[in-house]
Amino acid sequence: MDLLYTPEQQAFRAEVRAWMEAHVPKEPLPTLEGRVGFDAHVAWERTLASGNWGMVTWPEVYGGRGLDLIRWLIFEEEYYRAGAPLRANQNGIFLLGPTIMEFGTDEQKARFLTPMANGEVMWAQAWSEPNAGSDMAAIRSRAVREGDDYVISGQKTWSSRAAFADWGFGLFRTDPESKRHKGLSFILVPLDAPGVTIRPIRQLHGETGFAEIFFDEVRVPAANRIAGEGEGWNVAMATAGFERGLMLRSPARFQAAAKRLVELYREREADASPAAREAVVKAWAEAEAYALNTYKVASTVMAGGKIGAEASLNKIFWSELDRALHRTAMSLMGAAAELKAVGGRVNQWLEGYIFSLSGPIYAGSNEIQRNIVAERLLGLPRLGAG
Repeated sequence: MDLLYTPEQQAFRAEVRAWMEAHVPKEPLPTLEGRVGFDAHVAWERTLASGNWGMVTWPEVYGGRGLDLIRWLIFEEEYYRAGAPLRANQNGIFLLGPTIMEFGTDEQKARFLTPMANGEVMWAQAWSEPNAGSDMAAIRSRAVREGDDYVISGQKTWSSRAAFADWGFGLFRTDPESKRHKGLSFILVPLDAPGVTIRPIRQLHGETGFAEIFFDEVRVPAANRIAGEGEGWNVAMATAGFERGLMLRSPARFQAAAKRLVELYREREADASPAAREAVVKAWAEAEAYALNTYKVASTVMAGGKIGAEASLNKIFWSELDRALHRTAMSLMGAAAELKAVGGRVNQWLEGYIFSLSGPIYAGSNEIQRNIVAERLLGLPRLGAG
């Protein structure tokens, strides 16, 4: 891995920086977890698409720029450096998009990827079910084949973006006699289809970006299934790998937060304790370490390698780093940390802190990830195994 940028990469960075400086909103958008904020973030997605920045690694025919992972990391660094809004369509472009790219047909790629990159269709994740949270193999929602259609019934919960999104993707049991990982299929469902009911879930900060989804005899074409019938588990595991690995949480997000944390410390240094100083230094160093490791992983993938179970290490690290960054900032701010607005502006530290609490749970709980690390990377025996 070469740690020096080429002249072409530096020119690309300059291009991204100039575009961001000209287009990023001057004030933070309202929270993504409310209707007004979600619409504002969708408008931003379309502004990005107008510059062909929707997903820079995708082929140009699908609305991308056909760039490599190193340039994607550079793009992300400039994106967060500019303070650009969070991505409303992250479920689509970072999770479903790579899944369709790997498992979808040419017709599915043409049908779904371009509207995703252009910000025209927003996607919700529909994994969890009651009694099947982190244990996706316990899924009970069913899809019954009738001619060229599936008829879907069941319930999903804790569905990110489902309150406002256009489509959802999830696993459904297409073989009623199957158990656990067998007999599941990965199916895409329009959330305005007859029989779909969305029930928003109010979160800790009072907003309703999460939702339950109820399916009552919802009919969708079999052409909406990704890969073969009954092959959904393998497809979903690939999607989870994208979620925990490179794409969902780029290091630039945490480097930008670490930089803001250092600035906050300097503003409040006179009142800060030695322990606070140590926490700031540790958080900054870990954000840099995560960035270097991500460049290493990107280089490995570009050379033909795979991420594999190491994605679980990645997920544990970034989720705990995010929580440490925001917990340290809240400590530095003292009582002001609890205000929704500070100095007339949205308190981004409070919003970020509340969101960071969910990090060890979403994208597969850290307890599950530690089991994966123990069994697949360290070779430890499964608890209770003979």
